[in-house]
Amino acid sequence: MAWTGNVLRVNLTERTCSKEPLNKDWALSYLGQRGLATKYLTEEIDPKIDALSPDNKLIMATGPLTGTPASTAGRYSVITKSPLTGTVACSNSGGFIGMEFKNAGWDMIIFEGKASSPVYLYLENEKAQLLPADEIWGQSVWQADEWLHNRHQDPLLRIAAVGRSAEQGCLFSGIINDLHRAAGRSGVGTVMAAKNLKAVAVRGTRGVGNIKDPVAFMQAVNAGKKVLAEGPVTAEGLPTYGTQVLMNVINEVGAMPTRNFKDVQFEGAAKISAEAMHDPRPSDGKPNLVTNAACFGCTIACGRISTIAGGHFTITNKPQYRGASGGLEYEAAWALGSDTGVDDLDALTYVNFLCNEDGMDPISLGSTIAAAMELYESGAITIEQTGGIELKFGSAEALVKLTELTAKGEGFGREIGLGSKRLCEKYGRPELSMTVKGQEFPAYDPRGIQGMGLAYATSNRGACHLRGYTVSSEIMGLPEKTDPLITDGKAALVKAFQDATAAVDSAGLCVFSTFSWTMADIAPQIAAACDGDWTVDSLLETGERIWNLERKFNLDAGLTGADDNLPERLLKEAAKTGPAKGKVNDLAKMLPEYYQLRGWTADGIPKAETLSRLSV
Repeated sequence: MAWTGNVLRVNLTERTCSKEPLNKDWALSYLGQRGLATKYLTEEIDPKIDALSPDNKLIMATGPLTGTPASTAGRYSVITKSPLTGTVACSNSGGFIGMEFKNAGWDMIIFEGKASSPVYLYLENEKAQLLPADEIWGQSVWQADEWLHNRHQDPLLRIAAVGRSAEQGCLFSGIINDLHRAAGRSGVGTVMAAKNLKAVAVRGTRGVGNIKDPVAFMQAVNAGKKVLAEGPVTAEGLPTYGTQVLMNVINEVGAMPTRNFKDVQFEGAAKISAEAMHDPRPSDGKPNLVTNAACFGCTIACGRISTIAGGHFTITNKPQYRGASGGLEYEAAWALGSDTGVDDLDALTYVNFLCNEDGMDPISLGSTIAAAMELYESGAITIEQTGGIELKFGSAEALVKLTELTAKGEGFGREIGLGSKRLCEKYGRPELSMTVKGQEFPAYDPRGIQGMGLAYATSNRGACHLRGYTVSSEIMGLPEKTDPLITDGKAALVKAFQDATAAVDSAGLCVFSTFSWTMADIAPQIAAACDGDWTVDSLLETGERIWNLERKFNLDAGLTGADDNLPERLLKEAAKTGPAKGKVNDLAKMLPEYYQLRGWTADGIPKAETLSRLSV
C-alpha cells in the first residue's frame, strides 16, 4: 500500500519502455525513493563501472508518501553512480514533478543503456514513449521546457531536463525540474546527458491512492501539520526568510567559509543575506525578493522568487533575465558569495538564475570558482590560461563570466566544469580543493561546527550537509542544543542524524520538516499509509540499513576509510576570527568512535555481524 507497485524500465539503447512490478520485499526493507532505488542500483550495476558509460543506470524514484496529503510530500530523487565522486549518488528535489510521477502511477523509472541520438521520455499515465530531442539538444533547460510545453500543448505537463552544461560534460551538472527546482548535486545531470536523454515530461491524472488506513493517515497528517504550524523555524523562519535566514547567524558564530575556507567570517555577509533580499534596492526601490514559494503539498514554503535590479551589469541586453524566477537559497548564496568573496546580491541572483537555466550545482560551481581564484592569486594559473579573466576574490565580473562559460562548456569554463578536485590537481595544488570524496563542501566551516566536520568526512556521497545536518543541534538547538566547539558526543549525534535523514529521504518527505518534526511525528504517517511495521525504531533501523548499503557500494567501488577525511586546511590551519578562533576540526578524535558506533572496523568497513543484523 502507498506504493503504486509499478516500475518503468526504459532501455535507451533499444528504445523500449516496459512495466514491471515493484519488488515489495525490498520496499518493506528500504521504504522508497533514496533507499529503495539505491537497492535497485546496487543489485543491477557493477560499482566499478565508469559512471558515464552506458553500463551505469539512472533511477528517478518517489517515496511512498510522495503525492499524498502529507506536508512536504512532493519529493523525488535521482540515484546513480556519480561521475564527480565515484560514489553512490542520490540527489533530492522538490517542486511538483515527484507528485506527477506518482499521479501517473509510477514508483520509479529506471533508465539503462544509451540512446544513439538525443531523446526525451514522454509519460502520460501508463503511456510511455521515447521521442526525438534533436531540436532541443544544445538548448538550456528553460528553452527545452518551453519547447516541450508547446509541443504537447499541456500547461500542466511537468518537466525535468538537463542543460548545456551537462551536455558538455560538466561533472557537477544537475537535473532541473519545474524551472528552478533541482536534483542538483553529484553530477546526476551529467549521467543523464551521457545517455543522450535530454528530458522527462510527465502528466499524471490517476491520483494517488492505496493508502492502507485513510482515516488514521489523515489524522496523523493533520497532527503533523499542526506541529509544523507551531514550530518557530517551520512557521516563521523558513517562510519569511528561507534557508537564507542562516547567513548572518552562521557568520556570527564564526563558521562561514570565506575565500575558499581561508577565513571563517565574511565581512560582506549582511549584503547578501535574507534581510538584504527583503530590503528595497537603492537603484529601483524594489526588494530582491518578490515572494516565497512552496513545493507540492508543502505548508512551510521556504522557496524564494526573486528579481535582478534593472540596469545591473549582468542583465544588460538580456531581457530574459528581467522577470522573476528562483532566487537564492543559503547554500547558493554562500558558495557564489562568501566563498568567492563577492557581495553583489544582484550578481549572485543572476548566477543562480544561470545555474537553474543550465543545470549546474551552485555549491560545486561556487566552490570550484573559489578554488580557481586561490589558484590564480597564488600564481598557479595565469591570466593567459583563464582567457583574460582576472580571477580575484571579490570580483563579481569574474564570477559572472566564468559561470557563463561553464554553462556553455567554453574557454576556462571547461576547466571549472571539472570540479575543484580535478582542477586543483591539474594545476599542481591539490590541497586547495575543499572537498570530501571529490565533492565540494557546503556552507558550514567544520572548525566552527565540529559535528559537521565528521558529517562531511563520512557522508556517502561526498561532502554534504543534508546527509547529517548537525547544525540543527549545534547551532539551532533542535531537537536539543549541543556545543558546536566540542567533539564529545558528536559521533553519536552524526550517526543519529544520518540514519534519521536516510529514512525521511526515502519516505518522500522534505528533510526541512525535521526542524519541527521528530521521528515520532513521521512514523504514524508512514505506518498508516504503508504495509509493514513502521515504528520510530524500525524507521531508524531502515535508515541505518540504507546507510550501510550505500557504504558497501562505495567500498566495492574502490573507496576506503582513508576517504573519510577533510582537507588539511581544516585540520591544521586554525580559524582566525570569531568564537572558533584558534580551533581546527578534531576529526581524528571523532572518527574512531563513529566507526565503533556504526559497527564498523577501525578501517571503516562494516563488520559481517552488522550487515547480517541489518540484512544488507
